[in-house]
This record gives sequence, C-alpha cells and structure tokens, in this order.
Amino acid sequence: MGFGLGNLLQEVIGGANPVEHQFDQIAQGSPAELLSQGLATMFHSDQTAPFAQMAGQLFGQGNADQQAGMLNHLLSSMGPQVLSAIEGGAGGSALSNLLTQLGGATTSVTPEQAAQISPEQVQQLAEHAHQQDAGIVEHMSDFYAQHSGLIKTLGGAALTIALSKMADAQKGS
Repeated sequence: MGFGLGNLLQEVIGGANPVEHQFDQIAQGSPAELLSQGLATMFHSDQTAPFAQMAGQLFGQGNADQQAGMLNHLLSSMGPQVLSAIEGGAGGSALSNLLTQLGGATTSVTPEQAAQISPEQVQQLAEHAHQQDAGIVEHMSDFYAQHSGLIKTLGGAALTIALSKMADAQKGS
C-alpha cells in the first residue's frame, strides 16, 4: 500500500483531518478486500445504526444505477428459497409486494425499477435478509467496497470504525 493508513487514521482521530475528507484517498488506495473487511466491521458494530438501517440510507443516497446494483446484490445473496418464501407471503406482505413490484425474484432489477423503491422498503428487505443470513453483511460489504463514495454518507463515526479495522488488519499483515 503506497500510503500509511495508520498515519492517516491518526490524523483523523486527532482531529487534524475530518474522516470524510480522507476516506476517498484511503478507499482508493486500499485493496477492495481490506475495505470490505472494514465495512463489515462497521456494519456489525454496536456503535453504528443497524445494518438494515444503513443499507436503506445508502440506497437513498445512491443514483439509480447504484440502487439497482444494491438491490440485485441483496436479492442475489438471499437465494431462491428465501425469495420464493417472500413471494409466497412469508416475511410480510410489504416484502411480497416489493418483489412483485420488482418483477419477481428471478428477474434483474433495472435502474428504472430501483428508482421506484423507497429506502424504507430496502431497509425492510435488508432486515429480512439479515434475519435469514447474517452473512449478508459481508456480501453487501463487498458491493459497497466497489462504491466507496456512498459510504461517506454514513458519517464520521461509522467511517472511523471501518478505518480502524482496516488499520488493524494492515498492521497484522
């Protein structure tokens, strides 16, 4: 890695640089796997909002292409059995209606369809997915690592948690 993640993190913690300003540089200079690990730690932290709430917030901040990508990534990680159960009414009629609105569990969500979905609906879907499989957090962290600009919208505390994990992992390697 061409820069000192630990040094940048110390600048952030020390207040010399706001974390939001440093995050782009750090994210772009880090391997996607390291960034994904940091994001997963952030999503699992009891110092941040629940994963589903942050997923809804990130969806609301994304453009239509990013929103479609988020939905497709989320839906693909849920598996056909879970999606079929939702379509059949399990998990609440709101989720069943959402899948119907998206054209069913077997189709790919387009940016146009994603633009019609609310962050609250994505939050409900992410919450259901997380209840079915806690590994969804790591799966979605891989997606968000490819779209790190969205992560900045979660705020300094969440970013600091992610960066701390990344710095710890860098020290260990």
